[in-house]
Amino acid sequence: MGYLANPTVRLFAGAAMISFSPVWVKLVSVSPTTSGFYRVLFGSIALAAYLLFKKQRLNLSTRAWTILIGASIFFALDLWFWHRSINYIGPGLATLLANFQVFIMMFAGIILLHQVPRLTQVIAVPLALAGLAMIVGLDWRNLPQDYRLGVIFGLLTAVVYAGYLLTLREARRDSEHPIPIREVAVVSAFSATMLGLSAMIEGHSLAIPNVQDAVWLIVYGIFSQGIGVILIASSLRQVSTTEAGLALLLQPTLSFVWDVLFFARPMTATETAGAAIALIAIYLGSRPSSKQAQGAR
Repeated sequence: MGYLANPTVRLFAGAAMISFSPVWVKLVSVSPTTSGFYRVLFGSIALAAYLLFKKQRLNLSTRAWTILIGASIFFALDLWFWHRSINYIGPGLATLLANFQVFIMMFAGIILLHQVPRLTQVIAVPLALAGLAMIVGLDWRNLPQDYRLGVIFGLLTAVVYAGYLLTLREARRDSEHPIPIREVAVVSAFSATMLGLSAMIEGHSLAIPNVQDAVWLIVYGIFSQGIGVILIASSLRQVSTTEAGLALLLQPTLSFVWDVLFFARPMTATETAGAAIALIAIYLGSRPSSKQAQGAR
């Protein structure tokens, strides 16, 4: 436990832990909506246990509660889109596309906050698109329909996840607590309710069919939505911008590695180069604020 006293170790341990998120989604046999439901259900239980252990009360304002409902809608949509993207195009590419949220955040800053983008951010956008083109190819019409859907769902994940980050930030505007565990716990609980209702409307069972799926889903919820979030959130205020940016980069990088190692994803030299270029673009796009690393999935 002594190593975890180091915020840099906590940051990278949390990012590495969360990098397995799409692996758990790919391994289970339940529907994408059902796996999302159990992520936030078990995650909310883990976060609630942490808050009880730390003797932290919610004590959120009416304004914060209202905004967190909006954040929960965004996060439920995030998991809905992302899990389908994982099933269609694999953990690596789905996670890479989801991390394009840094560009949505950049555009939101320009439009909503009238921020002037840095040159590196401006360069990052066409760089990311070039990297994506190298991975998926330029002949969009000849790609399989499921693959195209996976890419679209991955990009939609980036959009709604940026919405989640923006609303979560707004909900915490007047917070006296430096770590957003309370807010993430509330969002997890609300999102579980939304995804549970969505699964029933879609006609998907919430029953876990076997012990193996139960283990993967528990691990997914506790480590990706619980412990991983705690490790990252507790370290962000104590690390440099560079470290936070590298941690943001670590998760999609490792997710690609796991996709190749565990699911035998074929990677050509062009695709590998494209992934590297897209990852560099994500890093450049995330540079202005270390706090964006809380967007780790």
